Amino acid sequence: MAVKKYISNLARALLGKPYNKLTEREKRVIDAMAAGEPVAQNVNTVFHEKLSVGQRVADWMAKVAGSWGFIITFVVILGSWMTLNSFILIRNDVDAFDPYPYILLNLVLSTLAALQAPVIMMSQNRQSEKDRLTAANAFEVSLKTELEIQQLHKKVDELTAKLVGNSDESGESEGTGSA
Repeated sequence: MAVKKYISNLARALLGKPYNKLTEREKRVIDAMAAGEPVAQNVNTVFHEKLSVGQRVADWMAKVAGSWGFIITFVVILGSWMTLNSFILIRNDVDAFDPYPYILLNLVLSTLAALQAPVIMMSQNRQSEKDRLTAANAFEVSLKTELEIQQLHKKVDELTAKLVGNSDESGESEGTGSA
């Protein structure tokens, strides 16, 4: 019961509202302050622990598909496909398996694009979610830091007032000295 009262008083003193009127983030900050615990967390670790196998595969595919290695490999494969079908097989009087205008190649590219685009979008959506978690964590850390600094200012002001009060009580005043 004493802990709840302390937390309620802390919320009222630092944020100016009762504990039950605080947002979830503010409650986490007040709870952490009352317990003397940090609110900062490694969002990367927290986020990646929750990923499913499909989400991990989507992230891997987005990473691979967005690399120069993929682009260069893809250009080489496309160039080889067209060269093989246009020159080598035609010269040897062998029917090309995908003659110009490369209908099979277009089908493969369309299928790849149709599958790759939603997978990359899923990965981008997760990145946006991760950015939101990072921003929320940064807000909580900033709020706690600000509240801790306010508490330190109050303590320094109290100590200053006590020192000034003790100085006045001893009969010494600034600017006077013995000659």
